[in-house]
Formats: sequence, C-alpha cells, structure tokens
Amino acid sequence: MVDVLGTKQSRPANVDITGPILQRFDEILTPRALELIALLHRSLNAQRTELLAKRTERVASIAAGGTLGFLPETRAIREDNSWRVTAPAPGLIDRRVEITGPTDTKMTINALNSGAKVWLADHEDANTPLWENVITGQLNLLDAITRTIGFTNEAGKDYALRPDDELATIVVRPRGWHLPEKHILVDDEVVSGSLVDFALYLNTCGQLQIDRGQGPYFYLPKIESHLEARLWNDAFNLAQDFLGMPRGTIRATVLIETYPAAFEMEEILYELRDHSAGLNAGRWDYMFSVIKTFRTRGADFLLPDRNSVTMTVPFMRFYTELLVRTCHKRGAHAIGGMAAFIPSKDPEINAQANAKVTADKSREAGDGFDGSWVAHPGMVELCREAFTAVLGSKPNQIDRLREEVSVTAEQLLDVAATPGAVTDAGLRNNISVAIQYLAAWLQGVGAVAIFNLMEDAATAEISRSQIWQWLHNGIVLDTGETVTVELIDRLTDEEVAKLDGSAEDYAQARSMFLQVAVADDFEDFLTLPAYARMP
Repeated sequence: MVDVLGTKQSRPANVDITGPILQRFDEILTPRALELIALLHRSLNAQRTELLAKRTERVASIAAGGTLGFLPETRAIREDNSWRVTAPAPGLIDRRVEITGPTDTKMTINALNSGAKVWLADHEDANTPLWENVITGQLNLLDAITRTIGFTNEAGKDYALRPDDELATIVVRPRGWHLPEKHILVDDEVVSGSLVDFALYLNTCGQLQIDRGQGPYFYLPKIESHLEARLWNDAFNLAQDFLGMPRGTIRATVLIETYPAAFEMEEILYELRDHSAGLNAGRWDYMFSVIKTFRTRGADFLLPDRNSVTMTVPFMRFYTELLVRTCHKRGAHAIGGMAAFIPSKDPEINAQANAKVTADKSREAGDGFDGSWVAHPGMVELCREAFTAVLGSKPNQIDRLREEVSVTAEQLLDVAATPGAVTDAGLRNNISVAIQYLAAWLQGVGAVAIFNLMEDAATAEISRSQIWQWLHNGIVLDTGETVTVELIDRLTDEEVAKLDGSAEDYAQARSMFLQVAVADDFEDFLTLPAYARMP
C-alpha cells in the first residue's frame, strides 16, 4: 500500500490508515485533516462511548418496566421562553424542498441541478460505508464546490453543473454516533465514522463554503438525547477553533428520528442553539426506533404493516405536531419527512405516486412545516408546488407558532391506537425489500430503487425490526398462519426465487437478513454486523 502522506513519519503521531490509498485520496486525507480527526477522537471518544452505553441502559430500564417521558431535570429549559436558536444562515432561509441522496458523481450533479433548495449529501443511510465510497464522496463534494465535477454515462450523455445561483445548498449528513470507521486508527483505536465524515468535509470544503457564503452545513442523524447533541456542539467548537473558523459558522439540522429524541426536542435545540438550523421528522427510522426501544413490551408497542403506518396515525401525528410547535417556538426550521416515490414508466403508477406526494406535502405545509424531503429530482416540483401554495413568496413560516398545539408524553407513547393489521403481504414485502436492499448494500450501493420507491438503510431497518417484533410476539397473519422462524425461512426462499438472478446472488444478503430478523437478541443496527463483513 502506498502511504497517503508519503512516509509514516509525515503522518500525525499515532494515526494510521489501513484502507487502500487510491488516486487523489491525498487531497482528502491531508495531514491537517488527520490531525483534526485525532483531536476530535482524543477529546470526545470517551464521551461518545459513554453515551452509547446510556442507550443500552435506557432499553434495559424500559424492559424492566420503565418508560419515556419529558425530562424533569431540563424543565427549566422548556419553560424558559426567552431563548432562541441563531438566525437562519445564507442558503438555509428558504428550504421548501430538499432532495436527499448519496455522494456518487451522477447523484451529486443531479441533486445540485434538481431545482431543490437544499441537497442532503448523504454519507449515512443512502451510502454504503465502503472505504472507497467514504473518500470518493468527499472528493465529489470538493469537485462540486470547485465546479470541476463532470460525468459521462455509457450512452455518451454528459452531466454538468448549472450556474451557481441555480444549485441546491449542500448539507452533509455524516454517519451516526454508533458507526465506526475501521480504516482510520488513532492511538490504535478505531475512530468514529461520524467524526471522520464531519472532519474530512470541514477541513476540505469548510473554508470554500464560507467563501461562497453557504456553509459549512450538516444534518445530524440518529441522535437519542440532548447530551448527544451537546457532544456534536463540542465537536463543532473544537473543529472551528482548530481550523480558525469563528464559532457559530457551522449550522446543523437534527433529525428527530429516534423515539427518545422526541421527548427532548427543545433540549436538543438548546444545546445546539448557536449552531442550530432546525429539526427534521424522519419517518422510517422513527418507527424503527419505536420497535427497538420498546421491543420487549409486547402488544402495547406492536406496529402493523409498515405501509399502513402513515403520518396521520395518532402517535406519528402527535410527534410531527410537536416538532413544528417546538421549532417555531425557538425560531428554528421544521423540515418534513421523505417522499420516497420515484418516477415509473407506468402512467397509472406515476399518477398514484404523484397524488400521494402532493397530498403528503400539502398536509405538511398546512401543518406548518417549512419544507420537506424528496428522494428523486422528478418529485422536486410537486413538493415545491405544495409548499408554495401555502408559503407564497415567503421563504418559510417560522413565524407561525402553532401555540394551539399541546402534546403529552402519553400521546407520543400511544402506539396501541395505530390502526392496521399484520398481513402475509406485509411480511413478504418486508422480507423482499430487506434482502434486495442488503444485496445492494453489501455491493457498495446504499440508495436502491425497489418497488417504485427509493429505499435506504432506514427502510431495511424497519423491515427487519417489524419481522423480529412479529416473530417474538407470536403474531397471527391474516392468513391464519403464526409468524415463526420456519415460516420466515420458507417465505424468504419464496421471495428470493422471485428476484432477478440466482439464489447464490442473494446468499450473503439472505444470511445477513436472517441474522438480524430472527435472532433471540435484537441487533441495535443491522449496519454494524453488515459493516463487519465489508473489507
């Protein structure tokens, strides 16, 4: 392996890179970038591991009969009406439509050209953390910002960026606190994938974005408490000081996509208030977290087929209403959930998808959200139209306080009121989607078109966690069959047989799926054992 810095002696002390060094990787893995990673690791990793341990302790407490609720120790923060987050940053004032996607070359160009106001450049759920993806994604962001990026497909079609004033604002989503980056070691310890993604982008592109007047900005995933938000705030301050950036330059939007975080929204905004750009409602991960957090509690937290758990069912409705109320109370943006539909060649399917996207985005805009997500450029205009119908020429509706909203802990916890059934079709769909997604993920592709939807790791998580929940609660399907390991195994064979290719093509994905879907112990994140299988 060729050393990225020429000699080991030129590398920061006790920092090692175990991944291959490919062309141009030295532009990202610079000595200063590695120094920043080392600083963040040495300063924050002990706190990070402690906070991850607290997640496990919370689940154990709930299994022993505990529950979630608004924290009594932070009541003063919630009741203090005087504080606000910092004012919206340039490029993040009007966010009526945001597009998400991985940082491969084609997606980078298409997302920036899409007409969306913001591009969530995803190093997390829509990206497979292969070493090559991690670094190449950073290179693509650099090339996009310096306007040197280009792409020609197999048919000879060229892709290039539009003028700067027509491009989406880049907001980078690093990996969650739980994910490691095994190819970089500091003091012989594997470092945090979240800190690697953050540090590499900030070091490489931070000043370039400051010079352009748009950034650097981030989306923060999988946060479970205000203490985890505080850790990010500490990382921001350390990094800004190290790189000579004024504190408050960085702005971050937090995804409220875990059940515990829904009870700490105000505290999360408070911890990040000098760096805050708002909160986002993440649907699939939120449902996944409901199951994961209360997995031992049986029928009270049992969810029906995932496609029947819409944003209008009671516990999801209360969560989104509280999010808008909380954000606008504190002067922050509230960003709505994902529309995963993608254009189809079938006109009837397209018409149905478009109608669903329009209805979903119209509801969000009517509820007070300031913008929302789509997964494909073909859905940008539908989202824009729905929000413009409410916003008009206003850039947002942060001034709409929703003071009439009052949500209790009991309402957030009322999962049992969710209508719907557990069906054979729902079980089969979960099996098929999870295996198709994992097969692509293990090959290095993190955003996958399945059944006319753009799926990412969050979809695979809810699919396998629902199966685990149904199995361990002995659920009876609409066919009269009980969900058992034997039934899941049989249906898995049947669903794999329907897919293109041979059974051998899906063997590793099938094994991975069954490992996390039917085991006695619930795996917190399927990406952890999957990542362990990667080179």
